[in-house]
Order: sequence, then structure tokens, then C-alpha cells
Amino acid sequence: MNLHAPVTATQDDSIAITNAHLILADRVIEGSIVVEGGRIVEIEPGRTDRPGAVDAGGDYILPGLVDVHTDHFEKHVFPRAHVRWDPLVAALAHDAQIIGAGVTTVFDSICVGSSEGNSDRAEILGPILDAIRVGRRNDFFRADHLIHLRCEIVDPQTPDLVADVIDHPDVRLVSVMDHTPGERQSRDVEGWVHRKMAASGASREAVLAEMRAIQERAQGIADGVRAQVIAMAAARAFPMMSHDDASVEHVAQAVSDGVTISEFPTTVEAAEAARAAKLAIVAGAPNYVRGGSQSGNIAVKTLLQLGLVDILASDYVPRSMLDAAFRIADDADLNFDLPASIAMVTSKPAAAAGLEDRGELAVGKRADLLRVRKVIGHPIVVTAWREGRRVS
Repeated sequence: MNLHAPVTATQDDSIAITNAHLILADRVIEGSIVVEGGRIVEIEPGRTDRPGAVDAGGDYILPGLVDVHTDHFEKHVFPRAHVRWDPLVAALAHDAQIIGAGVTTVFDSICVGSSEGNSDRAEILGPILDAIRVGRRNDFFRADHLIHLRCEIVDPQTPDLVADVIDHPDVRLVSVMDHTPGERQSRDVEGWVHRKMAASGASREAVLAEMRAIQERAQGIADGVRAQVIAMAAARAFPMMSHDDASVEHVAQAVSDGVTISEFPTTVEAAEAARAAKLAIVAGAPNYVRGGSQSGNIAVKTLLQLGLVDILASDYVPRSMLDAAFRIADDADLNFDLPASIAMVTSKPAAAAGLEDRGELAVGKRADLLRVRKVIGHPIVVTAWREGRRVS
């Protein structure tokens, strides 16, 4: 089976694809799509007789995925404990995995500050952002890489670090987060201790001492750091995200701060409050795919059943968005058709991030496209285009 048959352009530098299942905003049609100048110019049912049109053989054509949160880039920069990789080379490796997962627009979610006083985070921040800028300027990347600053509010260095990088030309999103044990994502302190012991190999006594040090350091600074970060983001009109909301109070604080996106709410209570406040709700695709939270928080499937998810992000597994979208449409326990599930990884994240030019098969939109074939139940990316240019 040849999944990577070449795609050719017609003489006027346009692309036509026919005999495809086009996943539109509200339905799936058997039809054809035409691209010129990097934009979609025509969508029609049935086959086209346009010269040079590519026969998709019944495969799906859908918008390229838009990922508003992935920390996968950092995993390439730090491939092992105490190993630091060249950031530009790491970015290229990350980009290959992103486009292979069908993500044509990625917000590389870069940690600013550390709840654990990790100096590596501060040292590598500038080089990571420089690598993204070099890659974009030199057209090294196949996906469109933008930046999401994930700002740790319990690190006193965070405001200065944010001030140094927030005017980087590729920054588009800012989130505030608090990873103190006992707060938000890690309300289950015993669970945090066990995970830390397993990851580090340290004794329980050593981990408990580390936990107490983190908690003591966080006392008295979180509100002030958060306010400074929020002010810098608001001054630049960036969409703002509140990370790991766990309570009605957390959501109320987010609303008062001008936050528009609740990212990874950890409880039904928080997700319901976010919905009532008309915040966009982001959930982790890996949580749905694996059947639950790796931190012991609310299962995304439960939130989906309650209608409390707008957007799926890859979080730590790039491939998870594509898998989740197709599985959700097939999940008998959920009430999503394929256009609705695909919207959670395309048009809805694009809109929340202020990218109105992409995320939908519609005339005038960017031709960020995927050709996807289901093989033994799995969606496989056959071809990817960004602004009409084949990139995979």
C-alpha cells in the first residue's frame, strides 16, 4: 500500500483534489476542492474534470490540525535527564513529529519559570525561542510554529523572564499555571509524592522535603507574579489561558483577569463554571485516548459526555489529537459526528487563538489540509499541505 503517492500541481500552480470525503464544518460530502495561491478557492460536490486533479481514492480531506498546547518541543531539548540537545536541531525533530501527526499549526508551549527552581528552564528559554525564530525565518519547518508562553506563577523569576521574551515576534498565547503540590493539577499530594519518587528514584523522605520547600517558596508570591504576567499579556492583547482550574474560585479569578480560555480544568465543578462564564475549554487529547488522566484528575470522556469540552490539545503526545478526533466520532457513548469532533482540533482552537484564517474547509481559508486514510481503524496521514504547499 503506497500511502505517499506524489501530488502534482496544475500548470497555473493550483492544486485540485477530487474523489474525496471532505470534512466540512457541518457535514461530510463526497467532492472536490481547489486551491490557488495558498487559499481554498472552490469546494464542490462530486468529481471535477479539472486537469491535473489528484484522485484521493475516497480518502478524507480535512483541515490541518491546530494544537494550542504541546510541551513536546522541550522533550526534544531535554531527551534524557541532565542531557541538553541543540535547540534548533531539537526543533527540527519536533517539527517532523508534529507534521506527521497532522498538526499544521502548533503553539510550542514553552515553560517560563519553574515551580521546582529548575535553573535549566531559565537558561534554555532564550535559545529555544531563538531556534523557533531561525526555523521560521529560514522556512525550515513544515508546520507553522507559534509560541505559547506557559508562565509559572510560583517562581519569583517569572516576571523578569516573561518581560524578556513576551515581545518575541512569534508569541501568540500566554497561560498562567501553578504546579505547587496540593494546588490545581496536583491537589492529590500523595499522588504527587508517588509520581515524583517513581520519576526521580528519590526516597519518600527526600521527596517530602522537596515538596515542603516548593510549598514554602510559593507562599506569598503567586498572586503578585500572576498579576504581573496577566498585565503584560493584556497590554499586548494576547489571548490568555488559565491552566488546571480546579474550582469555581479559580474560574472566577480567571474571568476577573480577562482570561478567555480554561485550559485542562481538573474537575467537573471547574469545567461547569468555565462553561457558565463562556470560557473556551481545552482538554488533553491523551487523557481521552488513554482512558483517563495521568494525574488522577477528571477523565476527558466524562467532560465530553457533559458537553464541557471545546478544544482538544496534544499536551504531551502529538499524535493524540488525530486519534482522539476520529475515536470520539466512533464512540457510542458520545454524541459527536465527525465534523463536530474534527472541529475540536481545527476550527475551535484556531478561533480561540485568534487565527481566523485557518481551521476549516471553506472558500477563502488557508489551504492547510490533510489527506487521511483509515487503515485497520486508525487514521493515517497520507499527505499534508500548508498554504497549498505539500509538506508531507
